[in-house]
This record gives sequence, C-alpha cells and structure tokens, in this order.
Amino acid sequence: MALIKSISGIRGTIGGLPNTNLTPLDIVRFSAAYGSMLLSGNKSAKVVVGRDGRISGDMVNQLVLQTLVGLGIQVVDLGLSTTPTVEMAVKWEKADGGIIITASHNPKEWNALKLLNSDGEFISAEAGAQVLELAAKESFKFAPVDKLGSITTNDSYLDKHIEVVCNHPLVNVEAIRAKNFKIVVDAINSSGAIAMPKLLKALGVEEIIVLNEEVNGKFAHNPEPLPENLSGLSAEVKKKDASLGIAVDPDVDRLCFVCEDGSMFGEEFTLVAVADYVLSNRKGNTVSNMSSTKALKEITLKHGGEYFPSPVGEVNVVKKMKEMNAVIGGEGNGGIIMPDLHYGRDALIGTGLFLSALAQHKNGIKSFRSRYPDYFISKNKIELEQNIDVKDLFEKIKKKYKKQPVNTEDGLKIEFDSDWVHLRTSNTEPIIRIYAESNFETTANNIALRLMQDIKEFL
Repeated sequence: MALIKSISGIRGTIGGLPNTNLTPLDIVRFSAAYGSMLLSGNKSAKVVVGRDGRISGDMVNQLVLQTLVGLGIQVVDLGLSTTPTVEMAVKWEKADGGIIITASHNPKEWNALKLLNSDGEFISAEAGAQVLELAAKESFKFAPVDKLGSITTNDSYLDKHIEVVCNHPLVNVEAIRAKNFKIVVDAINSSGAIAMPKLLKALGVEEIIVLNEEVNGKFAHNPEPLPENLSGLSAEVKKKDASLGIAVDPDVDRLCFVCEDGSMFGEEFTLVAVADYVLSNRKGNTVSNMSSTKALKEITLKHGGEYFPSPVGEVNVVKKMKEMNAVIGGEGNGGIIMPDLHYGRDALIGTGLFLSALAQHKNGIKSFRSRYPDYFISKNKIELEQNIDVKDLFEKIKKKYKKQPVNTEDGLKIEFDSDWVHLRTSNTEPIIRIYAESNFETTANNIALRLMQDIKEFL
C-alpha cells in the first residue's frame, strides 16, 4: 500500500510488490545501503539493532541482522526493546549507528527502519539522502566468507536505561513511592508491556494494572495514543479507582496520561507539565515543533527562558535544541526529549519526571492538570492521492490568506490573532495533517474545517 522514505526512516506496509511496499527485498536493500554508508572509508563498523513487538518484527529483524552480517558488520541485537533504549545503547556500545525496527504509532500492517548515527540520534537529511542513493543504485559490496560480520545478543540495556532514569537528579523516587500511586498502563501489545511495569516498579509504584499486556503485535486498538483510542484505558482507570492511567505507543517514545476520573490529561500537555517541572529546577530554553501547543512558550517565558519552534520531526527538534541550548524539548504528541539523558523522545524519562512533579502536588492528577490552560488543538488529516502537487496546493492557500502572518518553514502555518493552523505533509503516512489551536474547542475545529474545505476546493 505504501513505501515512504523520509527523515523518519524507511517506512511501509508489509507484503505486496517491491519498491511500493516494505517487502523483504526492500528491507535488505535499505539495510545494505545503510550499512554500506557506515562502512564508507572504514574497514569495520558496529551497529545496534532493536525492535518493537509488531507481528512482522522478527521477520524484519532477521533480514536486517543477516544483511549487516553479510556486509561484515558487527551487530549487537537487543531483540525486543524500545526506541529510546536502542538510541542510548548505541552510545553505550560506542557503535557506529543503530537501526530501530518500528513503525511507531502506525497500525499493525506497517513497519519501518529508523536509522541512527553514532550519537544514537536520527541520521541527518544528508546521510539519509546518501542511503537512498546507495539503495537506488544498489551500490553494495558484500564481505567474503572469511570476513562476515557477527551477531551478539544483549538484553541488559532496558534495565540500564531504567537505572539511569531512576538516578536522574530530577527524578524523585522517594516522593513517588510515598504517594502510593495505583497506575493502569495501556501497553498496546508491544514493548511497553515489558518496559513500563519494570520502570514503574523501579520508581516505587506497587500497584500496576497492565492492559493489552501480551506482546503479540495484534494491537487491541489503533496504536496511536489519542483520546479516541484510549476509551478502554479511561474506563479501567475509573473501574479500578486508580490514581492515573498511562498510555504509550508501540516503541515507547510517546507518552500520555489519563486522569483519575477517566478524562484525558491531554497529550499536548505531557511536555508542558514536564517542562514546567524541569524549568522550576533548571533555568533555560525550550523547543517544540510548530504543531505543538502555545502553552509551552507561555510556561517557558514565565520561568524566564526563551522558547523556539522547529519544523516537525524529531531530528529537527533535536537540531534546534542543540542550537538554542534547550534544557528540555519535544513534540506535542507526547514526546519528551531530555538532553542531559539523550537527544531522543523517551517515554521512560518522561514518566519519571511527570510522576516526580505529580508527587509534589497535594491533590490528584485532575487537580494537577488544572494548573495549565485549556487550549484545544483540533487534529485532522486528509489522505493524499498519488501525483498531488502539494507545493502548488499550499501556494494557493498561502495566497488566499496573504493578509495573515504565514510561516513556510515546515508546510504552511497561518496565524489568526491568538489562534493558528498548521498544514503539512506527514513524514510517516501519505496524508496532509491539519492542526489548529484556539482557546475554544469550537473555534479550533472551525478553523481546521475551513482549511480542510479550502484543500478540497483547490484539489
């Protein structure tokens, strides 16, 4: 159905025809291209590989491992893991790169190769272009039999990851333990079923209820942690009289919370709440992408720091965070990036910091949420047919709203007084995303609907 090549990696649906889907031939070709790039000018290379719990995960993993071995590369196989754990393991192993086999929030038929550099961060656009060029030309030179690579398995890095989270100076394990939280986790039949209970126990949480805990990749619902997909978690939090609920995506880099009454804390406010806590302890700047809530900017200014927007995409957020020396950043989809731990979205450190902040609050999470404004972001999307000229489409919309402040750094962001709308093509799906924010839910929805109607008319 789709094969997408972007800064978010090589992503596609399993099965079908080569070059149009993520087939075994495509997996081998892109793995070989990535490995060949690492070997360029080097005699040897080491790569860390890990995967989430998808149905196709083991199949893709074996193809990736053996392709890298065929190039003469040393491979460290983490097996079932989380995206942030693989990112950190690259640095711990002093590896030349890493591959995370996950399609993140996409449904079960999808999988992807997320490609990392030696810092455990997503490769640059330039490196990505090199991989795509090598793949297109199939410029691979495989190793002779006596110089094949090797595979070492290592399942210890999740425990090490949890240990460094618990030892982080802003994670207060004693305060969390003293609150006696009862927490329901929606693990969405993937890596979170292993990682989140283990983390919560290490943080001193004794009562943990896990939903969708069998790691089989047969996601019990759409795996993107949005309110419409979390009705089961919401109901279970109320049924069990729990303190809160936690939802992660299949590779555990996105994080959101459910209040004790079953209402949503709001994925946009995961980063806001954590940033507020961090900035209360450390002065500095923040970064989020252009599709994230304006509340982060307000919190940052309140603490005396500066806020900087970036284009959407983790690699873009990280680049801006480094440029502006941000003490925390991330994305409004529940992605927390804590640079003194590593430059990657990480639901584990996000959980540790959020619970530390909540533990210092006298009342429950619903009361904690009331500390922040009730801004609303209407999140919508329009599927793209092939051969649509999106650039021309955006130019027409830009012309229509020429009297409004417009930012074209990442798609099209239009401001309407204190409200905004952001249109951009997705890095992970063949769609246009339309996000609009306002102080009022109806206004946000109306702005989004107006722009969606514009898109349909111009198409």
